[in-house]
Amino acid sequence: MSAALAQAAGAPPSAAAALAAVPATVAPESTQQAIGYPSLFLLVLIGALVPVVPTGALVSSAAVVAVHQTAPFSLALVFVTASLAAFLGDVTLYWLGRRGMRSKNGSRWLEAIRARAPEDRLAQAQTKLADHGVAVLVLSRLMPAGRLPVMLACLVAKWPMRRFVRGNLPACLAWAVTYQLIGVLGGSLFAEPWEGVVAAVVLTVLISAVPGVWRRLRGKAAR
Repeated sequence: MSAALAQAAGAPPSAAAALAAVPATVAPESTQQAIGYPSLFLLVLIGALVPVVPTGALVSSAAVVAVHQTAPFSLALVFVTASLAAFLGDVTLYWLGRRGMRSKNGSRWLEAIRARAPEDRLAQAQTKLADHGVAVLVLSRLMPAGRLPVMLACLVAKWPMRRFVRGNLPACLAWAVTYQLIGVLGGSLFAEPWEGVVAAVVLTVLISAVPGVWRRLRGKAAR
């Protein structure tokens, strides 16, 4: 329709062709946003409840795509979506864990948290939580595999929901900012979005692998 209007107004064919191409360039981006943000929210929420989804890599990849988009506030929407989904997932998991602690038979959610929080990690988390309080909860979100041991330590210490929420909110905000900055860096360094996504994913995988490698090396040195 825009091409027909341009031709009717006496615009040259090249201008009419350019106008005709505008919807083709805008539509994929709007469709991408309509699908991308709900998908990001759902995947981060699931990843907070069932920690098998690489949520950090998802946020970084979404930030790479947002850097290359022309729509305003794309990065802000990624930040809000990721932090809100992480916060709701953590609060829901903590609430389910509290129900399991009060139940005589426990719960599968509580057992899932315990399965990912070995005794040595739990003991460390309890000591740090007793010494530093909410600050440990904030840092645990930034440490790979550090969230669940600290969450279990909060459950064992019988933190009320209100106290956990107060500490978890800044933790989720800091987590979303950190992984979004990784994506912004990847998106800024590469001209093609897919290149930035690959770089961001590789970087987040390396970051998540560093603590495990360090623990193995330290264990070998101790032996």
